[in-house]
Amino acid sequence: MDRFQQIRLLEAIVFASSEPVSERVLAARLPEGANVSELLEELRGMYDNRGVNLVKVGNAVAFRTAPDLASLMKIERETVRKLSRAAVETLSIIAYHQPITRAEIEEVRGVTLSKGTIDILLEAGWVKPKGRRRLPGRPVTWGTTEAFLDHFGLEGLDALPGIDELKAAGLLDRRRGFGPLAEQLGIDEGSEANDDPDEDDEDDIDLDEIDQDFAASAKDSAAE
Repeated sequence: MDRFQQIRLLEAIVFASSEPVSERVLAARLPEGANVSELLEELRGMYDNRGVNLVKVGNAVAFRTAPDLASLMKIERETVRKLSRAAVETLSIIAYHQPITRAEIEEVRGVTLSKGTIDILLEAGWVKPKGRRRLPGRPVTWGTTEAFLDHFGLEGLDALPGIDELKAAGLLDRRRGFGPLAEQLGIDEGSEANDDPDEDDEDDIDLDEIDQDFAASAKDSAAE
């Protein structure tokens, strides 16, 4: 096998491998006495200024996209994530009652809050820690962010609609929790799944009771 054929063989092996290939593995496929290091160096030179480069990865080699093209290879895609009913209720409670602790959210909802619910809202950038309550255990309080206001087109928290306004606009529907408001907030109303499989009483929430709490707290929040 001549030198050029040896280089072609190295190229084929590295290209076909899903993982970086060590020189020891390459040497085992070449004729005895072949200088793998020199052959790889020559192959590396062939790929200079190409769309892909032969690069060293530890004690192995692999083909990788040329560094100057990396940014052009990225594809940004916006993914719309639907919030669960529990997450939307939690966000609403935080918006109207902030700053509020996790225990207080559970008291308003009348059901235990699963661990991932606030994490989802935190990841979306809609809530953030607002300090700690001066109570035993120093519980963290939560509030909304400017990103929350921007997403929902609110100039400030005093622009939050009252319960009577939501009912009049048909955005609050007790028969299934949230009506058109669910579509705006991204609730998957067709799904019965909750954040936590153990929360079987998610749909048994007394929304009349929550409405009364919201109406009272909305005025307090606007005054603050």
